[in-house]
Amino acid sequence: MSSTSIPAKIRAVLQPDFQTTDLVLTMLPIQEAKEGTDEHLIKVHATAPCAGELLWVKNFGGMMQPGKIGVPCYDLSGVVVTAPADSPFQPGTEVYTRTSAARAGNAREYTIALTSELALKPTNLSWEESASVPLSAFTAYQALFEHGGLKLGWKDDAGKLENAKKRILITAAAGGVGVWVVQLARAAGVKDIIAVVGPDNVDFVKSLGATEVINYKQQSLGAWAAAGNPKVDLIVDMLGKQTLADAWMAVKDGGILLSINEPPENRKPKESAPKDVTNRFFIMEPKGWQLEDVAELLEKREARAVVDSVWKLEEFKEAFTKVESGHARGKVIILVQK
Repeated sequence: MSSTSIPAKIRAVLQPDFQTTDLVLTMLPIQEAKEGTDEHLIKVHATAPCAGELLWVKNFGGMMQPGKIGVPCYDLSGVVVTAPADSPFQPGTEVYTRTSAARAGNAREYTIALTSELALKPTNLSWEESASVPLSAFTAYQALFEHGGLKLGWKDDAGKLENAKKRILITAAAGGVGVWVVQLARAAGVKDIIAVVGPDNVDFVKSLGATEVINYKQQSLGAWAAAGNPKVDLIVDMLGKQTLADAWMAVKDGGILLSINEPPENRKPKESAPKDVTNRFFIMEPKGWQLEDVAELLEKREARAVVDSVWKLEEFKEAFTKVESGHARGKVIILVQK
């Protein structure tokens, strides 16, 4: 696309005031890539909201770039329009990623992404399916392989054998991140994968690779742990609060307890806590090379994208409402443009 055909103004969802969660659909000046940087201008096809993101600036303002424009949604699938001369992602390349929340997001017709964030879009996925993957897959990948001590079992036979000895547990396993923790754990060779879900998602998470399911409507994680079930090597928690407190009772001595909701130490019991547990709260970082690994699994059909629902850009309010309900199966998608 030539510079003369790049529009001066674009449709965008905007959060005018970071102190409230109100959103509007408006026209904004296009943000072009700066010359001499690794910025790419991307034509956005689809994006995805994330639960709680409209409060990030209010709660974690120090993490944001000064003058950040209040465009939400950081997942992305689209086509490169302009690129640095030395970029592997030249104009016309189909890409996907999750861009940094320090910058403006991707609920707009054109956006900016960096070389280090980008990966080639999986060839067998639609725009909507591709946009459902990055944030969730980054988080799951980093939970399991950077913080959780697992090996990349689909690349390493010895690592796969080592992973097979592990027993892991995932809360909110049918949610956007949970479905990827289950699938990547299975692909890596983990034999015992315990998923905590509601009754409507029992068969669904089994189809993804869960070998045991805790229906939280019938039995809490705390009750399951108290019933004498074997404790686990690794827990990946999405929910925090009481579920995270219960998780402490399910992890074995010397195990690992991770949360993407709050520091596990906040919920550690004062008495009878397991010994020598490595516990960590972490926020994922967009590393495009990790999505290359994920794309390989998707293209081999050893993993699949999970889309809860698709909404037009004009239906952004309905999309955010569905995400914040906490009952989406997989990711809620906003189709920005076809």
